[in-house]
Amino acid sequence: MAADDPDPEPAPGPTDLLRFITCGSVDDGKSTLLGRLLWESQQVADDHLRTLVVDSARVGTRGAQVDCALLLDGLAAEREQGITIDVAYRHFRSASRRFIAADTPGHEQYTRNMVTGASTAELAVVLVDARKGMLVQTRRHLVLVLLLGIRQVVVAVNKMDLVQHAQTRFDAIEVEVRAFGHRLGMRTMTVIPVVAVDGENVVAPGRSMPWYRGPTVLQALDGAPLDTNPLQDAPLRLPVQAVVRPHADFRGYAGLIVSGTVRPGERVRVLPSNLQTTVSRVIGPDGDIALGVAQQSVTVTVADELDISRGDLIVAADAPAEVADRFQATIVWMHEAPLLRGRSYLMKIGTRTVTATVSPLRHRLDIDTLEHIAAERLELNQIGVAELTTDRQIAFDPYCVNARADGHDIERINRDTGGFILIDRITLDTVGAGMLDFALHRSANLHWQAVAVDKAARQRANVNGHGSAVVWLTGLSGAGKSTIADALERRLHARGVRTYLLDGDNLRHGLNKDLGFTAQDRVENIRRVAEVARLMVDAGLIVLCAFISPFRAERRMARDLLGAGEFIEVHVDTPLAVAEARDVKGLYAKARRGELRNFTGIDSPYERPEQAEVVLDTTAIDADQAAELLMQRLQSLQLLGPL
Repeated sequence: MAADDPDPEPAPGPTDLLRFITCGSVDDGKSTLLGRLLWESQQVADDHLRTLVVDSARVGTRGAQVDCALLLDGLAAEREQGITIDVAYRHFRSASRRFIAADTPGHEQYTRNMVTGASTAELAVVLVDARKGMLVQTRRHLVLVLLLGIRQVVVAVNKMDLVQHAQTRFDAIEVEVRAFGHRLGMRTMTVIPVVAVDGENVVAPGRSMPWYRGPTVLQALDGAPLDTNPLQDAPLRLPVQAVVRPHADFRGYAGLIVSGTVRPGERVRVLPSNLQTTVSRVIGPDGDIALGVAQQSVTVTVADELDISRGDLIVAADAPAEVADRFQATIVWMHEAPLLRGRSYLMKIGTRTVTATVSPLRHRLDIDTLEHIAAERLELNQIGVAELTTDRQIAFDPYCVNARADGHDIERINRDTGGFILIDRITLDTVGAGMLDFALHRSANLHWQAVAVDKAARQRANVNGHGSAVVWLTGLSGAGKSTIADALERRLHARGVRTYLLDGDNLRHGLNKDLGFTAQDRVENIRRVAEVARLMVDAGLIVLCAFISPFRAERRMARDLLGAGEFIEVHVDTPLAVAEARDVKGLYAKARRGELRNFTGIDSPYERPEQAEVVLDTTAIDADQAAELLMQRLQSLQLLGPL
């Protein structure tokens, strides 16, 4: 059987299957070690063997010998550079156990791939180059391994042949590794000296290191204890992926059971609504079944007509998940653009996607010292703890919890209901991964106060005689935003329209006087403005907002706070050279002299709107003409009422 072919046999039970990950710094020999495991376990098919021999001669690093790393490095770029870029999964077996191994990249820019590989692993094999010892990336991977819930670690000190198989060198690295693991709180760690290219201490003991009498890598993998059935023993968690409605007489809720079991007649809750019902049927791929178990895809029907949709969580009635909208979370940042306090992202947890705002960022973790360092942003590959606020309540379990089973304390890792990813709202790139630590107390203590006169009631009464909306003017400093907004407001006021002008400079004298001009302060500035504008729209006003608002993400956040048609983005499009030539306030001159830091257009970026409702070219029209164009736009949207 080829190592990367789908296994034709039934999926193994958890008692004989171990999922593990190989990780460490670049060039530590991860692919070589895993390739040697496949090779010496005789898991390489004949056709792969022939290809391996040819590729070893063409792009290998072992001269005339077979280069086992090529069994894992599947991408052309990887083979040419001798590095791993993607995550490579391989199935193989020993005499007593079957394995799914994930070979992950060592380069810093591919840390996200390592997180992907570790997200389903039960054990980690961390490689250390005997010549270099522990590096920053090695420490980072050990920290990530622990955060992601992997509690068993095998440290392979590789390339012992390049340090003359010296026991003293191995002992020094073992002391360093164990000390770091102890500070992290790692419970189980096995440290093994290996020469992966020759297979020493990989499958069979090597002859060059007679002083080592511990297990080989394969023996350590074979002997790793596994929980007999951790997912089935946990409470029921069934995230609803789809509502199945093939005809009018059937409504089912389909999804993958991520933990626990479900059977007909069982009482369940639907979260976050907290409605209770009874399971009527459990349907598998081949029809009704008496019991659905963890990691099985099922469709369930319930006895009552409830409003259940994608993203809801079906749980055991007597052991529900928590529901909240404010959390402390640990975040691994995986994007070149930093995570900024106050910025909102899409957050995907299970089958539900919500909007989450980072506020505040409590600290980041120093990988070398493990100290908590105050921070307002996270850069690529940094790890931090933040408060997250979601735009609606979600059901979740803390990623790592201590529980009791059969009278014993156990640690339960809730990867599916406690882990999440963060997605950029503009590019839809995955930019971070995280673990929910716990709900904040104020999440349970804060509730929306019901009011008799709400936005809908005010709209029905139409006391103002016109609609409400936000006209958001964005552009460089000196583009003319405030001048145009003022001219527009004068026209609206003459029509009897109730308005309010929110201007960037004016708000920094009061509401936003505590904010500077760093990227994170600009994000918070716009967040506050958007919330105020939403309240004013709720009151029935037309709100004019004149702000540089340089980042698309915050303009999108402001748009999403409002209803359809209530946000009109106006790009006051003025070339930098023209805006700088005006320089009414002398700000560009100060920025050019280095006296004014983080000035948009000089040393801080401006992200042009991609789909603004209105674009005003101020090199072709003046402020009054621009205001008249905006009046016509508002009239066409039927926001101004009858003439």
